[in-house]
Amino acid sequence: MKPRKNTKRVPSFRKLLRTSQIKLDNKLKNKQYKQKSAAKKYRKEQKKLREAVRDAISRKPFPLEESKKKQVARKWEEKEEEEDALPLDMMDEDDLKLMEDLAQKASFLTRDLSSNEPVHVKKRKHESVIEKYEKVPRRLQTEPEKELIHLLPIKDKSGIIPQAVEKPVLNVAHDEEEDTEDMEEAEDFNEEPLPVLTPEEMAAQRRQKLQERKMHIAALASAILSEPDSNIKKLKELRAMLMEQDPNVAVIVRKLVMVSLMEIFKDIAPSYKIRPLTEVEKATKVKKETQKLREFEEGLVSQYKFYLENLEQTIKDWKQRKLKKSNVISLKAYKGLAEVAVKCLCELLVALPHFNFHNNIIVLIVPLMNDPSKMISELCVEAVKKLFKQDKLGYASLGVVKVISGLVRGRNYDVRPEVLKVFLHLRIKEVELQKDSEDIAPKKKFMTYKEKRKNLSRMQRKWKKAEEKLERELLEAEASESKQKKLKLHTETLNIVFVTYFRILKKAQKSPLLPAVLEGLAKFAHLINVEFFDDLLIVLHSLIASGDLSYRESLHCVLSAFHILSGQGDVLNIDPMKFYTHLYKTLFSLHAGGTNEDIEIVLQCLDVMFAKRRKQVSQQRALAFLKRLSILALHVLPNSSVGILATNRIFMQTFPRMDLLLDNESQGSGVYLPELDEPEHCNAQNTALWELHLLQRHYHPTVQKFASHLIAGAPTEGSGALPLDLSQRSATELFETYCMKGMTFNPPVASVTSRRKDTFLQMDSFVDEELNKQLQQHISETDASKPLDFAKHLKESSLA
Repeated sequence: MKPRKNTKRVPSFRKLLRTSQIKLDNKLKNKQYKQKSAAKKYRKEQKKLREAVRDAISRKPFPLEESKKKQVARKWEEKEEEEDALPLDMMDEDDLKLMEDLAQKASFLTRDLSSNEPVHVKKRKHESVIEKYEKVPRRLQTEPEKELIHLLPIKDKSGIIPQAVEKPVLNVAHDEEEDTEDMEEAEDFNEEPLPVLTPEEMAAQRRQKLQERKMHIAALASAILSEPDSNIKKLKELRAMLMEQDPNVAVIVRKLVMVSLMEIFKDIAPSYKIRPLTEVEKATKVKKETQKLREFEEGLVSQYKFYLENLEQTIKDWKQRKLKKSNVISLKAYKGLAEVAVKCLCELLVALPHFNFHNNIIVLIVPLMNDPSKMISELCVEAVKKLFKQDKLGYASLGVVKVISGLVRGRNYDVRPEVLKVFLHLRIKEVELQKDSEDIAPKKKFMTYKEKRKNLSRMQRKWKKAEEKLERELLEAEASESKQKKLKLHTETLNIVFVTYFRILKKAQKSPLLPAVLEGLAKFAHLINVEFFDDLLIVLHSLIASGDLSYRESLHCVLSAFHILSGQGDVLNIDPMKFYTHLYKTLFSLHAGGTNEDIEIVLQCLDVMFAKRRKQVSQQRALAFLKRLSILALHVLPNSSVGILATNRIFMQTFPRMDLLLDNESQGSGVYLPELDEPEHCNAQNTALWELHLLQRHYHPTVQKFASHLIAGAPTEGSGALPLDLSQRSATELFETYCMKGMTFNPPVASVTSRRKDTFLQMDSFVDEELNKQLQQHISETDASKPLDFAKHLKESSLA
């Protein structure tokens, strides 16, 4: 059975142009598959046929020797029997002619199936039995059938001649034998015993390898730093060591290479951003120096990019707990590698804010601020704080604030409070206002028209006018462009910050981010647009009234409200009495325990509520706060007492008639009601500051000084005045100065030896006084002849 010919019409060239390459490939694959399946089917049928013939031949063996005469006689006998069986006289002429024609042609019935010759080849006459026997296929050692590869046919005069080539058969058995031999050789090689090293030898070998790697890293880094333009290609060699495969030194070598590359990039990176060259610039011929600079910049940017990608991949592998196929580094060691990678990224974030790929570093660092690992989170938070503090123009700060805002919103406000607290370190003190460029530009005095007429000629006046015009334009360009750009960036940054804050106030009021939001509002409230003041104050009061806030959060609400009212809010007619009442009512929540740190916020609130709004505060309110703060000073730590007494000093110097509380006589009617929560109606003018006398006996010397100063009426001069180091500091500064976080006493306590010396001196003086008293008494009672003996005896007894 032969395979069918493919009678499909060949597509034209125009149709092939319209057909896609994928479709053509699929058609070719389908065609080849059909040809293979048809050929396979044909080979199977031929195999079955040969097996059938082989079985038939094996059952009826041929005789090996037979004379030719017998063969000829047998043929004649068979012919005669056939003639007898079918007499020709009974056949028609047409039938006889047909039989003769058929006899000349070979057919499937008359063909020798054991031969592999084509059908139309004539039978060989007088074929020997031995040759026929040799043509019978053997069952043993059957060779595999060879596959043919059909080629393009050749056409000649006789017709089309098909062409085919045998497909080369791979000797699989031979290859398998070779593989097994190789495996046996490898096993034999592995079976050879390796030299066993002692732990000391292994450690020495490891130290030697590590020293070699260190020297190689140092040599490459020195070469790059000495001539960056010429040795920029060595960056690639150094970066390739990030893939160190020796498991004994892989972790340390990779860490060293990371840090070395970070320091190299910090040193050789230019102070500008490198932009890619355009096609026109690449095609333009330039000087050798310019071409060398371009190659250096291109190589630097590409290696810096690959380095950042390696750091990013290290962090991702650790986050996803992935292990490489080589298993050179364990999963535990990946954490150390990731920490070093984060440190390098943080250093580059702070050191190269102007260079390429800075926004990519921001996108990597900001999500790590919310990492569960405390160490990595703190590293990223500190890096962002440093970036905010040193960013003078505002480009980098704007990029970080955008990414943080997207992170907070994307995580549905489920982030750590430290992520939002970094906003407090933004260097934003003013925002863009609608002013003319002349108001922003620095003023410069120009000559008036009368001065020009008096001092200059006509031509000089003309030149002077043109010169002044040019100077005015230059001044406007210099001042307004730089400052206006900075104000624009600060305004955009602050808008994103406030949008983040307001979203949390609106949608996540019970979030742990609320204290950070309130603290941020307290700092930037004076920069908020006046249109939002009313709504913001209502929200802050509702938060305080809800009772869901902690004491510290409520203090931040109060501080935010008064920061709003102390800035642009002065023009608004808003009475913040409810915030005064809340602070007055909750002052006694403070004590020497955990809430002692909240006193710093209370001192800031008092400064904004009284010192900066003294014209809007009544005398009754100031007296009530002064009395309650004096009581509070008895219950807190020394640094808090110093801060509170410093605030009381400002009260007494700012508001008149505060010395009423230093007098025992009551002023007016009524009795002081300390339990009343309304400062306006507690009759504070009818009490006295008796707490100052207790504070005068405080163990802290600075508290004693402040108490004595307030009892004297807080004078600015004279004997009752404070020293300059205390009088020129604010209450919050004094609170920080005398803080006891480090378990130290400020001022330091005297040493033991000095105290003993003071004690002995006091004892000696006391003994001398007693001796003199007793001596005088004895002289008055007895004779004057015995005083020396008595004194000597008394002194000996006292010393004993």
